Amino acid sequence: MRKRINRALNRAKYAATGGAIGGAVGGLYSPKAASTGAGLGAFAGAVVGAKWTEAEPVVEKATEKAKATASDRWR
Repeated sequence: MRKRINRALNRAKYAATGGAIGGAVGGLYSPKAASTGAGLGAFAGAVVGAKWTEAEPVVEKATEKAKATASDRWR
């Protein structure tokens, strides 16, 4: 259950950020482009959030392994 909640929160966070950026960029052109940009940005942000949630454990594991390897080299 915790994994599902974490994934949903990450998707929402990235979707909100993507929507804000897309709306700002689209707003430079016209009000219609602002709403389209916000929608596309929110969609892209939700996709990125979902993918990052799946990849996060792998990235953390690789980072820990790299740190351990680096510390062994400097001993």
